[in-house]
Amino acid sequence: MIHIGNVPISPPVGLAPMAGMTDSAFRRQVKRHGGCGLVVSEMVSSEGLIRGIDRTLEYAEFTEEERPVSVQIFGGDPQRMAEAARVVEAIGADIVDVNMGCPVPKIARHDAGCSLMREPAHAAAIIAAMSHAVRIPVTVKMRAGWDDRAVNAPLLAKMVEDAGAAAVAVHGRSAAASYGGRSDWELIARVAQAVRIPVFGNGDLVEPEHLLERWRSSGVAGVLVGRGVLRNPWICAQAAALAEGRVPRPVTPEDRGTFLLDYIDLLLGERVGEPAGFRHHAASAPGRGATGLRRERWVINKLRALGPWFTKGLDEGSHVRVAINHAASIAELRDLIQRFFFPALSPSQPQCLSEM
Repeated sequence: MIHIGNVPISPPVGLAPMAGMTDSAFRRQVKRHGGCGLVVSEMVSSEGLIRGIDRTLEYAEFTEEERPVSVQIFGGDPQRMAEAARVVEAIGADIVDVNMGCPVPKIARHDAGCSLMREPAHAAAIIAAMSHAVRIPVTVKMRAGWDDRAVNAPLLAKMVEDAGAAAVAVHGRSAAASYGGRSDWELIARVAQAVRIPVFGNGDLVEPEHLLERWRSSGVAGVLVGRGVLRNPWICAQAAALAEGRVPRPVTPEDRGTFLLDYIDLLLGERVGEPAGFRHHAASAPGRGATGLRRERWVINKLRALGPWFTKGLDEGSHVRVAINHAASIAELRDLIQRFFFPALSPSQPQCLSEM
């Protein structure tokens, strides 16, 4: 167990924030399988939080089941970020995280995300303002640097520590590299050596063995797992088994099918992170009225976003992805999941997905 401020994290393995992917329903699913000590929300606009924009507030919501939970915000103005941190504290989050790692131009060009790494003093001023504004821990997620000529994660980590940050997470690629090449874990190790606060390493953790190896070899306090969880939501639980000297339980096709069916059910009944305009409506059955149709389309789009990751490396995985992308209803989604992942339970001989 480690602590971020006064918040215990056990085990020291977290689910990294991924825009459009790590919604509350997905975070709950990962937590239920075990081995995940922290979840972080999708990044949330500081301006949207301050203005009380419904869609932004929905991104920031979470359930008690997810605790401890960190809400990640982005922005570039110290006082506005401090105000947004107060909103995060008021809704009951355990931690408020600052995005200094997003390389997407529409975020970076507004002096937010990884562009803050180009101005370390300004980045530290944001953390100082937030740390004085709230009692909950303030953390930072950063990259190696803006590009390979400006790798400054060790320096920035020290500066935000001095400004009041309770922990940092480092993705070992620059913003310019995006997700190409390899995450530099030697750099992450240097960051861990440069500060006294907990450092979480992130990047290229796609097998349970990777989590354990990187945690033990780099000197980090913990790890954050991103794309590896989208491919294998059991990766945290499998890593926990390895850490305890146990053989991880293999994930069966039925496990994968159950995950998707449960995810659909959670999304259909969702009151957290649901499409704008649904908050004050009772959950409608799929296909019944405009609200039900909108919810159904939203759920289908969620499955389409997850599909390429979740089916990667599976036999006939490409055919499943095509089938998900062509599904026009929840009933079709459930049917194809049943036939692909539970063929022995199908009432009739399953149709080859490549023929769909």
